[in-house]
Amino acid sequence: MSPERILADRLAEALARTDKRPLIVGICGAQGSGKSTLAKALAHRFPRTATLSLDDLYLTRAERAALARTRHPLFATRGAPGTHDIALGRATLDALRAGEPVRLPRFDKASDDRSSPDVWPEVSPPYDLVVFEGWCVGAVPQAAEALAAPINELERTEDSDGCWREAVNAALAGPYQDLFARLDMLVLLAAPDWETVGQWRQDQEACLRRTAGEGAGVMDEAAVARFIQHYERLTRHILQEMPGRADLVLRLSADRTCRELQSVAAPQNVLPAADLSTTE
Repeated sequence: MSPERILADRLAEALARTDKRPLIVGICGAQGSGKSTLAKALAHRFPRTATLSLDDLYLTRAERAALARTRHPLFATRGAPGTHDIALGRATLDALRAGEPVRLPRFDKASDDRSSPDVWPEVSPPYDLVVFEGWCVGAVPQAAEALAAPINELERTEDSDGCWREAVNAALAGPYQDLFARLDMLVLLAAPDWETVGQWRQDQEACLRRTAGEGAGVMDEAAVARFIQHYERLTRHILQEMPGRADLVLRLSADRTCRELQSVAAPQNVLPAADLSTTE
């Protein structure tokens, strides 16, 4: 069954049981897992929905360049904790929670920079749902000892002393936890494994190359392989750690369909896809 239908049905049940409005739902999922598609489907099912992506909270290109000069060169690349404007995220979610009109931040990946605020879309209350999606939404830091050994070529050659990964972990342990504390519900789209994530990301970029053409700022296979190494450590950690505490875990197959559903409220209730449509 599709993740869109499963989660929409569960959210309809949750909204029917509570008077809390809006319900802030965090969706965590690796690159290529279908988070944006899912958020759009939920907004279609629940018209009074505001959607925000962690990707739209990236620091500006100039701010990341400054971090690269003062902290570590790897902070020039968007993605890892430490490269987002957490204050902007907190202010946006707080305004939505308060039922205020809000301009939703937007980031232009083509220019690798934040879009001008005058083009940010404005949403108006009332809101039933706020969907906050991102590759590490709801993640928690690793234990310090887990950072010692590099896990890929990027860490071995460009972070040999562990300075970057320690800074990323510290950022995740600090302001990011304050941002994620605003979630009422955490949903994980769990990829089968890291290798599948890599293939999903390569497929995404191949599609962009076909539609945008050469020379349009699209990465080739080698560039994608390096880029996703910035995400590998935390993605592996999320896939191992988050299923034990997320409110809902949708375990995906390589084709992104849901093969298994797990509710942490009843962790023993792990269901194959064939049973999902009839289970409360």
